[in-house]
Amino acid sequence: MELPKYYDRNAIEKKWKEYWEAEQIYSFNEESKKPAFTIDTPPPTVSGKMHIGHAYSYAQGDFFARYHRMKGENVFYPFGTDDNGLPTERLIEKMKKVYAPNTRRNAFVALCRDTLKEITPAFIQPWKDGGFSCDFEKSYSTLDALSQKTAQLTFLQLHKKGRVYQEESPVAWCTHCQTAIAQAEFENVPMDSHFNNIIFKIGGKDLVIATTRPELLAACVALFVHPDDKRYKDLVGKHATVPIFEHEAPILTDIKVDMEKGTGAVMCCTFGDKVDIEWWIEYKLPQKVIFDKDGSLNNLAKGYEGMKIKDARKKILEELTEKKLLVTQEKITHPVNVHDKCGTELEFIETEQWFVKILDKKQDLIHMGNKITWYPPFMRKRYIHWVENLNWDWCISRQRFFGVPFPVWYCGACGAVILAEEKDLPVDPLQSQPKKKCSCGNDTFIPEKDVFDTWFTSGSTPQIALRLIENKKSFEQHYPMNLHLQAHDIIRTWAFYIITKSLYLHNTIPWENIVISGFITVKGKKMSKSKGNVIDPILVMRNHGADALRFWAASKKAGEDFDYEEKDVVTGNKTITKLWNATKFCLTHLQDYDFTEPKKLEIIDQWIFLELDELVKTCTESFEAYDYAKAKQAWENFFWRTFCDNYLEIIKDRLYHKDKRGADAHKSARYTLSTVLETLLKLIAPIMPYITEEIYQLFFVKEEKLKSIHVSPWPHVSKHKSLKDITIIGQTFVNILTDVRQMKSKNNKSLNTEITLHITKKDNDLLKGCIEDLQAATKAKDIKVGTFTVDF
Repeated sequence: MELPKYYDRNAIEKKWKEYWEAEQIYSFNEESKKPAFTIDTPPPTVSGKMHIGHAYSYAQGDFFARYHRMKGENVFYPFGTDDNGLPTERLIEKMKKVYAPNTRRNAFVALCRDTLKEITPAFIQPWKDGGFSCDFEKSYSTLDALSQKTAQLTFLQLHKKGRVYQEESPVAWCTHCQTAIAQAEFENVPMDSHFNNIIFKIGGKDLVIATTRPELLAACVALFVHPDDKRYKDLVGKHATVPIFEHEAPILTDIKVDMEKGTGAVMCCTFGDKVDIEWWIEYKLPQKVIFDKDGSLNNLAKGYEGMKIKDARKKILEELTEKKLLVTQEKITHPVNVHDKCGTELEFIETEQWFVKILDKKQDLIHMGNKITWYPPFMRKRYIHWVENLNWDWCISRQRFFGVPFPVWYCGACGAVILAEEKDLPVDPLQSQPKKKCSCGNDTFIPEKDVFDTWFTSGSTPQIALRLIENKKSFEQHYPMNLHLQAHDIIRTWAFYIITKSLYLHNTIPWENIVISGFITVKGKKMSKSKGNVIDPILVMRNHGADALRFWAASKKAGEDFDYEEKDVVTGNKTITKLWNATKFCLTHLQDYDFTEPKKLEIIDQWIFLELDELVKTCTESFEAYDYAKAKQAWENFFWRTFCDNYLEIIKDRLYHKDKRGADAHKSARYTLSTVLETLLKLIAPIMPYITEEIYQLFFVKEEKLKSIHVSPWPHVSKHKSLKDITIIGQTFVNILTDVRQMKSKNNKSLNTEITLHITKKDNDLLKGCIEDLQAATKAKDIKVGTFTVDF
């Protein structure tokens, strides 16, 4: 079989992508007796198109799926999309130029569903183009019926266990998205601001308070100083008059006050931050919430009602200046909590929300994290640090529209919470009613309008995925799953919430192993559309092919952030070209090869098999340890140096001159050539699936008779016997060959220049069994014993 001169990646990738799908190469076989390997794969948010981070992290997960499939395991690798909640609403608002709070609920939900149906196929296609071996027949979306049923079921189960509660309390609130959010959705962003030194009056005395948020003056319910601060000892217990709004606020003490910050005296407002909430509870302070849910001031902020927060801040500072109550302003840059979905500064508003209890189970959650094997190991510390620093229970209700609804109604008479029956799930309380009367006898109900936090549904992906298997016992058989894949920025959300649910509902870990990927940056900076530095993997694949992109993705260890550089993808292309050309050479000499083993292997063939065994061991151990980068590096070194630079050059004489070298030496070379090439293809197949499939189907399939290289057996260490000193022999041979090449180069001679080679007696005795190969490889007319040198 003669290969085309050039590797036509576009035609080849299209051909095998369609073939894999038609032949269901990656389908999970529910009837198989093979050991299963189950993967909890991250459902990407349907955000328009794949980004380079997707390509990077998904490629890593696919390396493991392909390895375990070739290892002989029944791989369950479903594909999901995350299409519910705020991210989708934001996308639809942007695409359709609407604003959800100003749109009829039913109309907006319908718009979301119709738009998703329109864009999802195109969104998924790049994953298929990239050669990701997910079982796309076993797929889910986080808003389909299965996901809704699973999320609602976990809510009912958590409610039954007493882990869910409803409470009216201060919660973090996004005034743009107009919903409560959880602590995991906070993002600290440095912002420029001012410390405003404002005068509060205590009788005829002035008390200066430093604040970055003068718009909260109307909400000020107390002033705090440190109990050891001698400056304010005489003021403790008195009341100060709040400027502009003229109400009284007591002066209290608390050790949480930082005496060195600002003036050492601070406002307690309901609510400016977490400390305000703690003080409000501890000291039983009154409540004056001055912000409405849309971020405008209400009638408690007399004279400023209806104004937005930043407008009110500006106006209040102007009035303070006019009244000579603003002493000074100091420019500062400080971290501000914003909503990670839209970048809006967060407020704290008292509303009724649903929560999952987590603060009382921190140690149990840490214990669960320690039972999971983390790759890389240091990522476990990030999880533990997050759990240790949790301050609030998990708020799971959202005041939005497009999401999984709570399976809850309220009795119209007594207000009792009415839960849906498990057998009726999924339910939409806005579209249905409970089938039984309330215990009070009433049969009219008020539906819960809130929807779940999207992470409440995504926190059930192992349960959702395993329920895609029709076998009813699949969950018990395959839980915990074998592997979980994700990026490090969502350890605090996705990993944490899945572990939380698994602890509460199953009292075990959700997966045995977790592999964390890093971020792709550009010149050390995170990619963003606003910076104009986003790398589109679709364009990269169009210019260089999927295998080259995947080869790039395998170049760094899991968990590492690193810069995208096109030269690294180009290196992948060079490797593809080299593999194609090397294969053309090999197949030229394997035209009538019958795959039978020779009676005896030549010494250099024994050596390459020994080297190959080491490569197989390294790649196998690396994939077992989820270290694809080490496997790729070892393969790359062997392929370029040991195989192409050395072995192919060494055996050319035996391949081209059968009559001179003998049939046995010729057959040994062909057998070794075929076996080594096939092994190399299989070892790199998880990383470069397209070119390896093309070469396998062109030649090796006729021997193995399998549908694909990707379901062929993973290489094992060979059983060939070799000489005791084979490693020394091979290394000595290669060292001499390298030295001869360097001397030819130094003397401006071509590699084909004939020479007389002088080697030491020790080397001559050592290499006597392969001296003909050495003579041919070095182009030596004669080999003499003496001091090493080359005569031209």
